[in-house]
Amino acid sequence: MPEIELKTQLVNLVQLQAIDTRIYALKEEKALKPDEIKALESAFEERKKQLGILERNLLDLQKQRKDKEIELASKEESIKKLQVQLYQLKTNKEYQAMLKQIEDTKADASVIEDKILEILEKTDKAKKELELEKEKIKEEEKVFLAKKKEIEDRIKEIEERLAQLEVQRKQILPQVNPKILSQYERILLNRDGLAIVSVRNNACSGCNMFVPAQVINLIKMYDRIVTCEVCNRILYLEE
Repeated sequence: MPEIELKTQLVNLVQLQAIDTRIYALKEEKALKPDEIKALESAFEERKKQLGILERNLLDLQKQRKDKEIELASKEESIKKLQVQLYQLKTNKEYQAMLKQIEDTKADASVIEDKILEILEKTDKAKKELELEKEKIKEEEKVFLAKKKEIEDRIKEIEERLAQLEVQRKQILPQVNPKILSQYERILLNRDGLAIVSVRNNACSGCNMFVPAQVINLIKMYDRIVTCEVCNRILYLEE
């Protein structure tokens, strides 16, 4: 291949590489975005679990209150029945025993009332905690949705930029020799999107390995495509 033509081909490849480097970087960034969204969603769902715990706690207190109110109503009904029976008794001993039973039942009812008051206090506290948590979650949801939208917007930006870069890439492709292009794209695929690199300070800028003087001389001859002996990337000299 004539020297001038090969020089032109290398210039075209360097231009193509600049575009492909950006394409690979953008595709890599885009590939990470779904996981970023998933992580945000997972963190927010985990945060909402606390709200669920508080809701279940409130429901449990409400159930406890209902159960105690039923228990209290039962005690009060028992007291009424015992008081009715009280005046039907004939002996003083039976009367005193019944009075004792009524007092014991009233004492039990009083304990239940105290328990209901205690549950009511806990319920009020639980309601306040729940409302406060709901407000916090509401604010955190705004932050979560804003971050999620930011990522989604970035994905759209990447897609638009990739479309632009693909157009630029297609404009260069016809200027590259098909055989050289095939070699370039094969290396591009196998070397993480970097197929052509310059030699700097006698080293390949792709793998940083030493490039012998005879290899540099081969590059300067522009007789054929020269690749790094270590990473197999196409080498060129910045002139």
